[in-house]
Amino acid sequence: MKQRLVTLVALIACLSLAVPVGAQSFPDTIPLPNGIQPEGITTGNGTEFYAGSLANGSIYKGDLRTGEVGPLSVQTDRVAAGLDHDPRSDVLWVAGGPSGFAYVYDADTGDTIEEIALAIGTTFINDVIVTREAAYFTDSFQPHLYEVALDARGLPTGPAETLPLSGDFVFVSGNFNANGIDATPGGDTLVVVSSAAAALYTVDPHSGEATEIDLGGDVVSNGDGILLDGKTLYVVQNFLNQIAVVELSADLETGEVSSNALTSPDFDIPTTVAEFGNSLYAVNARFATPPGPDVEYDVVRVDKGTT
Repeated sequence: MKQRLVTLVALIACLSLAVPVGAQSFPDTIPLPNGIQPEGITTGNGTEFYAGSLANGSIYKGDLRTGEVGPLSVQTDRVAAGLDHDPRSDVLWVAGGPSGFAYVYDADTGDTIEEIALAIGTTFINDVIVTREAAYFTDSFQPHLYEVALDARGLPTGPAETLPLSGDFVFVSGNFNANGIDATPGGDTLVVVSSAAAALYTVDPHSGEATEIDLGGDVVSNGDGILLDGKTLYVVQNFLNQIAVVELSADLETGEVSSNALTSPDFDIPTTVAEFGNSLYAVNARFATPPGPDVEYDVVRVDKGTT
């Protein structure tokens, strides 16, 4: 009996080791520092994530598993909208909103690696996606993308180039136009959502030619950040407090919008989204709440399969 008991204890111990510690302990909400006015979110190495501040451009680094969050790069006179992490050199790319700049940070130390001028005048550099060859930025107030060529380490090789959007792209003056951006794994096709047109486009990263994705009469109203996962495109619909799920065809020419959007009672005008495993993480911008130093903000986790 004693030998059986020892064997049973050993078996239980082995089974416990086989299940990752805290595998089911990822929090559903992660508080961010009060008053930061977040807009962008991206994941980094392991369970790391990053969020930026519209208020002053500071960058915050957190852990999806523990929920711990702290300042990575403290700024006072910048704006941080969309973000993307490049693991090649562990750098963070940040869209600078109305500043017309892009910022590149060391994702470990928070040091500024580069400030890159993209546009002047009326502009809002809204989001960014990094491919093997370049970083691409949307401008919500101009019918352009901006391209920053990268070397093999993922670091900028020179100034930005303007990539005019042509083809099917519809520009509505005085409105937020190109917003969220993502790319196919090889970087040969970009995907952009237009808030003004409530439409999705594929974009040739070399010519800027845009082709509207046929949604069969459906639209993606209030489209903000997007995330391409295989042939599934997740579109954050900010003021609708939901994430649309769009199943794309293999050639990305057509898409079907699911009747069941992803929702959470914790959503409060989410703007952008990142993924980890089978979960999506959306940052609450709370645009309907007057900003202030005591206003609370957070990140909300939803399962990809939750409808």
